[in-house]
Amino acid sequence: MFQPTDPASDLPGRIDLNPASMVEKVDGWVDGLIFIAPNLLVAIVLIIGAFFTSGAIRSVIIRRANKRGRRDLGMMLGGLARWTIIVVGVLVAATIVMPTLNPGDLIAGLGIGSVAIGFAFKDILQNWLAGMLILLRQPFEINDQIVVNGYEGTVERILTRSTLIRTYDGLRAVIPNSDIYTSAVLVKTAHDLRRSQYDIGIGYGDGVEQARDVVLEALRTIPEIKTDPAPEALVWDLAASWVTIRARWWTDSRRADVVQVRGQVVTAVKHALDEAGIDMPYETNVMLFHDQTEETDGDRDAQREGWPAPRDTDKPKPRWKATMETVTVADPPDDTLENRQKAAARPPSSAQ
Repeated sequence: MFQPTDPASDLPGRIDLNPASMVEKVDGWVDGLIFIAPNLLVAIVLIIGAFFTSGAIRSVIIRRANKRGRRDLGMMLGGLARWTIIVVGVLVAATIVMPTLNPGDLIAGLGIGSVAIGFAFKDILQNWLAGMLILLRQPFEINDQIVVNGYEGTVERILTRSTLIRTYDGLRAVIPNSDIYTSAVLVKTAHDLRRSQYDIGIGYGDGVEQARDVVLEALRTIPEIKTDPAPEALVWDLAASWVTIRARWWTDSRRADVVQVRGQVVTAVKHALDEAGIDMPYETNVMLFHDQTEETDGDRDAQREGWPAPRDTDKPKPRWKATMETVTVADPPDDTLENRQKAAARPPSSAQ
């Protein structure tokens, strides 16, 4: 056997190998492993049992939620229950393997660690909590059509971090749950019916009563428009070039129904007004132009809008006259090339 090294023979700056100490250390580890082997086996079985138990509980929660039509809530609650059971199982297994470990110390350490994790993953935890509150309170549901933060579409999924919205043009908008929970949300399919409206302009020379009757009759010919509440045609505004009649009707709240019915309303109203001989005037704009340099344009003795105040002896002149005077003053009359050419081409006088 190896003999232990005498401590007095250990010299500074020199590596001393003691195989006997190494063997003794390994032997102590083996003895400790054999001693805790039963506890370690129980801990492993406990962790495996917690893993399978958490999966079974998660499946039960999801099935119950699916039966109530709340699949996303079941997914979130099932995941929460699963990881809670796994964490508790690992902590219990740790106390079994190391009996000297105090569960209170583990909980205290977990609390301090959770604070650090909370600061590091603040946005993720905030979105998760917002998603949980949305699923519990249900301000909107799956397949509802909503408008939030400028995005409009159909709700597809409510996940732990975000809500998926399919826009009407086939795109997918991923919106964080915290933004949805803290913003105003317009749920367009919260009720079965939705009211729509459209403004029609008629000429001032046409009768508003007749136009109202024609518009109402056109609305009643469309089967998708609900009769209760009944459609309306109201004289709404006296515009610059027409009288506005506002048509209002109720349809199913889904956007596809609203859009299709609106197109039918515009077509039916156009044909009905044409058949009744009711004018639908265009917008009329009047533009006035005037030359502020013309002497004959208005009375120059009084100041007018856009014109400077007149002077006693300096009145505005026509543009052509002002232009001619400017050219005359700028060019000498006798030294120009044109005058010299005219003088050369002039025939000699008869006196000569």
